[in-house]
Amino acid sequence: MDTTAVLLKGPRDLDVDCLTLTAPGPDDLVVDIQHSGISTGTEKLFWSGEMPPFPGMGYPLVPGYEAVGEVIEAAPTSGYRPGDHVFVPGANCYDGAFGLFGGAASRVVTAPDRVTRIDAGLGAQGALLALAATARHTMAGLNKCMPDLIVGHGVLGRLLARLTIAAGAPAPTVWEIDPTRRDGAQGYTVMSPEEDARRDYMSIYDASGSVEVLNDLVGRIGKGGEIVLAGFYTTPISFAFPPAFMKEARFRVAAEWTREDLAATRALVESGTLSLEGLITHTSPASEAPAAYAQAFSDPACLKMILNWKDAA
Repeated sequence: MDTTAVLLKGPRDLDVDCLTLTAPGPDDLVVDIQHSGISTGTEKLFWSGEMPPFPGMGYPLVPGYEAVGEVIEAAPTSGYRPGDHVFVPGANCYDGAFGLFGGAASRVVTAPDRVTRIDAGLGAQGALLALAATARHTMAGLNKCMPDLIVGHGVLGRLLARLTIAAGAPAPTVWEIDPTRRDGAQGYTVMSPEEDARRDYMSIYDASGSVEVLNDLVGRIGKGGEIVLAGFYTTPISFAFPPAFMKEARFRVAAEWTREDLAATRALVESGTLSLEGLITHTSPASEAPAAYAQAFSDPACLKMILNWKDAA
């Protein structure tokens, strides 16, 4: 069985190619992918060659951990059946290519415990569940505070703000240095850092992935305040110690989402509590993936690029 997939052969060497799929095991699902998202965080780092050593890393690789599709083959014991719509957080099912993360393909083979059943009505927005679950993981759980300042108004920053409001917490302030990304707020304020004089934030979530902003953030927290590193950082984290010492600053690193986060986020979306509207700004046929990836990584107006696999051979 073959599939059409995005293949990253090396830094900035990306194409669409035909790959052979590994044979499904007795309990595996075969899923025809309908839409997959392009991550401007980790995937951009693989594309640019800037990704630090990462488990399972190697070229050539099939990217993509934000995919939705339809089950076309399922064992009776899998709990799924043909026609079910599922969210697929990637797949490692390719002969001759690393499945990292492996969801950017027209067809994948995956274990049933890797996917999550979703409402078909979500359409392409279903691919956003990974980012929504990441935002939820950053915020939910013991000893975690809701953000009162979010840095960055990309998709992750917007989801953090929407989840904060959905939880009934006060609307956060959001910083965004790019004027083209300051629109689209739903019940919260977006401004440039220079417009904000406040210096008593107790919980700042950085969704920018920029290490340069950390010293400014230390100066913006109240005593005992927390800075949450919600982005992905390629360079060593550093900050001036004396201001952090005076503030008794706390730092927390947010990791990837869990299945519990995904289930909780899906419930929020399907109940209408969390909206995914307005986050997908660009779509492209999967056949034009090289141009789509380049635009996703270079165009500030592109919040989320979605590849359409429905017509892929």
